[in-house]
Amino acid sequence: MDCQTCGACCSFSSEWPRFTTEADDDLALIPRHYVEADQRGMRCEGSRCSALSGEVGINTSCLVYEVRPDVCRACVPGDEACGMARAKVRF
Repeated sequence: MDCQTCGACCSFSSEWPRFTTEADDDLALIPRHYVEADQRGMRCEGSRCSALSGEVGINTSCLVYEVRPDVCRACVPGDEACGMARAKVRF
Protein backbone atom coordinates (compact mmCIF):
# COMPACT_ATOMS: atom_id res chain seq x y z
CA MET A 1 0.00 0.00 0.00
CA ASP A 2 1.61 3.22 -1.14
CA CYS A 3 -0.19 6.20 0.36
CA GLN A 4 1.24 8.57 -2.23
CA THR A 5 -0.51 6.74 -5.03
CA CYS A 6 -3.69 6.04 -3.07
CA GLY A 7 -5.33 8.89 -1.13
CA ALA A 8 -8.46 6.84 -0.38
CA CYS A 9 -8.39 7.61 3.35
CA CYS A 10 -8.49 11.34 2.54
CA SER A 11 -11.25 11.13 -0.03
CA PHE A 12 -13.94 8.73 1.09
CA SER A 13 -16.03 10.75 3.57
CA SER A 14 -16.75 14.37 4.39
CA GLU A 15 -17.17 13.26 8.03
CA TRP A 16 -13.50 12.34 8.26
CA PRO A 17 -11.03 13.51 9.38
CA ARG A 18 -12.53 14.94 12.55
CA PHE A 19 -10.36 16.42 15.26
CA THR A 20 -10.38 14.49 18.52
CA THR A 21 -7.28 14.54 20.69
CA GLU A 22 -5.30 17.36 19.11
CA ALA A 23 -4.07 20.18 21.30
CA ASP A 24 -5.21 23.67 20.33
CA ASP A 25 -1.59 24.70 19.72
CA ASP A 26 -1.18 21.83 17.24
CA LEU A 27 -4.41 22.66 15.42
CA ALA A 28 -3.35 26.29 15.15
CA LEU A 29 -0.47 25.16 12.89
CA ILE A 30 -2.89 23.95 10.20
CA PRO A 31 -3.67 26.78 7.76
CA ARG A 32 -7.23 27.98 8.46
CA HIS A 33 -8.41 27.52 4.87
CA TYR A 34 -8.02 23.74 5.34
CA VAL A 35 -10.12 23.68 8.53
CA GLU A 36 -13.94 23.57 8.71
CA ALA A 37 -15.56 26.82 9.85
CA ASP A 38 -16.86 25.06 12.98
CA GLN A 39 -13.29 23.80 13.61
CA ARG A 40 -14.44 20.18 14.14
CA GLY A 41 -12.18 18.83 11.42
CA MET A 42 -10.55 19.32 8.09
CA ARG A 43 -12.58 21.13 5.40
CA CYS A 44 -13.75 18.84 2.64
CA GLU A 45 -14.74 19.45 -0.94
CA GLY A 46 -17.41 16.80 -1.40
CA SER A 47 -15.96 13.71 0.23
CA ARG A 48 -12.34 14.79 -0.28
CA CYS A 49 -10.14 16.57 2.26
CA SER A 50 -9.21 20.01 0.94
CA ALA A 51 -5.56 19.37 1.87
CA LEU A 52 -5.31 16.36 -0.46
CA SER A 53 -3.47 17.19 -3.65
CA GLY A 54 -3.35 15.09 -6.81
CA GLU A 55 -5.45 12.37 -8.38
CA VAL A 56 -6.72 9.62 -6.08
CA GLY A 57 -5.35 6.23 -7.07
CA ILE A 58 -2.66 7.81 -9.25
CA ASN A 59 -0.51 10.30 -7.32
CA THR A 60 -1.51 12.11 -4.12
CA SER A 61 0.07 14.10 -1.34
CA CYS A 62 -1.03 15.96 1.77
CA LEU A 63 -0.52 19.71 1.62
CA VAL A 64 -0.31 19.88 5.44
CA TYR A 65 1.58 16.63 6.03
CA GLU A 66 4.03 18.05 8.57
CA VAL A 67 1.20 19.53 10.70
CA ARG A 68 -1.60 17.05 9.87
CA PRO A 69 -4.01 16.21 12.69
CA ASP A 70 -3.65 13.19 14.98
CA VAL A 71 -6.45 11.32 13.24
CA CYS A 72 -4.45 11.44 10.01
CA ARG A 73 -1.26 10.37 11.76
CA ALA A 74 -3.09 7.31 13.13
CA CYS A 75 -3.80 5.98 9.63
CA VAL A 76 -1.92 2.76 8.96
CA PRO A 77 -1.55 1.53 5.39
CA GLY A 78 -3.32 -1.80 5.01
CA ASP A 79 -5.29 -1.73 8.26
CA GLU A 80 -9.07 -2.19 8.50
CA ALA A 81 -9.84 1.54 8.08
CA CYS A 82 -7.56 1.67 5.04
CA GLY A 83 -9.35 -1.29 3.49
CA MET A 84 -12.74 0.31 4.14
CA ALA A 85 -11.66 3.58 2.50
CA ARG A 86 -10.16 1.79 -0.51
CA ALA A 87 -13.34 -0.27 -0.98
CA LYS A 88 -15.54 2.85 -0.87
CA VAL A 89 -13.39 4.87 -3.28
CA ARG A 90 -13.06 1.91 -5.70
CA PHE A 91 -10.26 3.00 -7.95
